[in-house]
Amino acid sequence: MESLTARTFLGCIVLLCSSCLTTKEATTVVKKNTKPNIIYILADDMGYGDVGVYGQEKIKTPNIDRLAREGIKFTNHYAGQTVCSPSRCALMTGMHMGNASVTRNGQLMNPDDVTVAELLKKADYTTGIIGKWGLSEGTFAKNSPNQQGFDHYFGFQNQGFAHFYYPEYLWRNQTKVVYPENLNIRDKDGSYMVGKGTYSHDEFAKESLEFIRNNKDKPFFLYLPFAIPHAELTVPEDSKEPYKNLNWPETPHKVGGGAQKGNGYGSQYTDGYCAQDQPNLTYAGMISRMDKNIGRIIALLKELNLEENTIVMFASDNGPSNEGGQDISFFNSSGGLRGKKRDLYEGGIRIPFIVRWKGVVKENQVSDHVSAFWDFLPTACELAAIPIPDHIDGISLAPTIFGRNNFQKKHKYLYWNWEHGKNPYYEAVRVNDWKLFRITPKKGENNPSYFELYNLKNDIYETTNVADKHPDLITKYASYLDEASTK
Repeated sequence: MESLTARTFLGCIVLLCSSCLTTKEATTVVKKNTKPNIIYILADDMGYGDVGVYGQEKIKTPNIDRLAREGIKFTNHYAGQTVCSPSRCALMTGMHMGNASVTRNGQLMNPDDVTVAELLKKADYTTGIIGKWGLSEGTFAKNSPNQQGFDHYFGFQNQGFAHFYYPEYLWRNQTKVVYPENLNIRDKDGSYMVGKGTYSHDEFAKESLEFIRNNKDKPFFLYLPFAIPHAELTVPEDSKEPYKNLNWPETPHKVGGGAQKGNGYGSQYTDGYCAQDQPNLTYAGMISRMDKNIGRIIALLKELNLEENTIVMFASDNGPSNEGGQDISFFNSSGGLRGKKRDLYEGGIRIPFIVRWKGVVKENQVSDHVSAFWDFLPTACELAAIPIPDHIDGISLAPTIFGRNNFQKKHKYLYWNWEHGKNPYYEAVRVNDWKLFRITPKKGENNPSYFELYNLKNDIYETTNVADKHPDLITKYASYLDEASTK
């Protein structure tokens, strides 16, 4: 074994013991860096079935597929919640919906929350977020990215503005970056004028490449939460070209949804999401554009000789949505699973999750380990060889990542709760192959709750409720619901 500094040797021992690596494997990790760079790429409202390696047949995702071929594809990974903001809170804090400070859209992160960025920053990482934060109101707030552990932020002022791809301004830390070319570029029908304006996603891709170049000589954590393919649906014409001659069915989408009048963000936002004559084609083009820029990131890592020193993760924040007008059944965006965004059925929360670390993680792996967003924080801590906080709900995935599945700790249960508008109040736990729902017709009133129980091994599509056949499991798993629902 090569001579090591005391600090590096300590890192080697931490990895060797906690992840159960062989001495040879631990040596390989040490040679590359005991503190690997970490890049976490997050899509927005992209379904389990929207990626080629998860069964997508219409949308091309060659670079995301490549990440899976060169790493691990997780088939039982879950979002933190079935909508954006709380899911991101779970990712950043390691907390499930019973303990997270954000459980619904419209809520803001507690400034006292300790994020993964804060922990990595203390471990000498340079930390950056580029894209959609969605957990604060304004870049000067106490819960803004710069106040929650990120050295560098480039993105939107708040969650609502992230839904528009031709913004009049973005923020780079506390500096407003203005795009005057994006002023009043909507046509009379509410669609964007072709070939005009600056597309926010392209700005995020460019900024991420610059962040990597600027920090190539020291450990960095780049959190890259793209807004794609969240509505509104719009993309530059070149990303539509591969799909234009396929004659897909289209139902034009009228202006609507999104931001409300008087939000102060600019004239083109007062009528909500843009009109779109070809929502299916545009949706595919958006995902392919994101995929292309992921390919640029992979290429840059290779150019800078960082591939074997950088772990790349890819996921989506919740299930698919048809708010932009696309037909998610046409794309099979949920991968055949029941439900979509705003459901706690599998289609709303089961998501693609891929991990690639060139030369360290074995290629072409598929893991059915049951995991969730709140596992990212402890995983990042273990990769950085720093202590894992003891108050979180997550469990490190390092043993699975390093191929030591026999040493991977498992969750007692995964927990979510969800109430949307006047709909019933849902709580759900996944326990091994079982998933239990407790559904209250209207929370706060004396309406009796009822249960739904599914065996996901035999019924992944959640078609057959077997609650009446397993009263013992209902009693046991309902106690987990009570244990988790501390709010």
